[in-house]
Amino acid sequence: MAVRRRPAQGPPGRHFLRSSRLASDFVRETGVAARDLVVDIGAGAGALTRALADAGAEVLALELAADLARELRRRFDSNRAVTVIEADALDWEWPARPFAVVANLPFARSGAILAHMLRDPRGALRRADVVVQWDFARKHAAVWPATLKSTYWRAWYDVTVTGHIARTAFSPPPSVDAAIVRFERRRLPLVPAHDSERYWRFLSEAFRAHLPVRRALGAQLPALQVKRLAPTLGFAPDARARDLDARQWAAIYAVARGVPPVR
Repeated sequence: MAVRRRPAQGPPGRHFLRSSRLASDFVRETGVAARDLVVDIGAGAGALTRALADAGAEVLALELAADLARELRRRFDSNRAVTVIEADALDWEWPARPFAVVANLPFARSGAILAHMLRDPRGALRRADVVVQWDFARKHAAVWPATLKSTYWRAWYDVTVTGHIARTAFSPPPSVDAAIVRFERRRLPLVPAHDSERYWRFLSEAFRAHLPVRRALGAQLPALQVKRLAPTLGFAPDARARDLDARQWAAIYAVARGVPPVR
């Protein structure tokens, strides 16, 4: 099994996959096909970039660290399927045509990167398979208790943990194990994409209130109406924001907006 060493000047907080075989297995499980456009965020030492290129994908290898980007260009200079881009994912403009993401995200920035990547559902992202810290995956991929971000993301994406990676598979090893999380575009969204900003504000108000949902939505939906919805949608009358799943929230939002909910 080939082992990749950490670059001498690797950025702090970065943990690179040590095994090229593990990278290849990961890419195979994502179902990436020839000529798919795939973004590798935080390409680092290029383990996933190489595996994606070997799978026949058109790869955009995004790397913030200048020394790592320079080394990636040297390694993939002769590979026309790979484009190395020295950029911060938080400032980068996502492709306009359908694309996927396959990445070992920088652990310290994974939350911010995912929030940026998934904030606008009108974009061309079809699926993302990302490596993140296990605790992060457990928090945001769980149906209950829900988080603001996971509830919002699930309006347009199915979110599942598809794999576990031991901390010893990274160089340098992080303090915790990692997970592979998949975000897959829903065929039918729970909320119209053009309503995304309004829906984010709606959810933010409810989660920020730290009150039972029937009281948290007082400005947008009468408490009595929320109480009547509870048995129909399957949540308790005194439930708080974290106790409702994505479909329940989407249905409440549809009632508040006066439109038929997605079934």
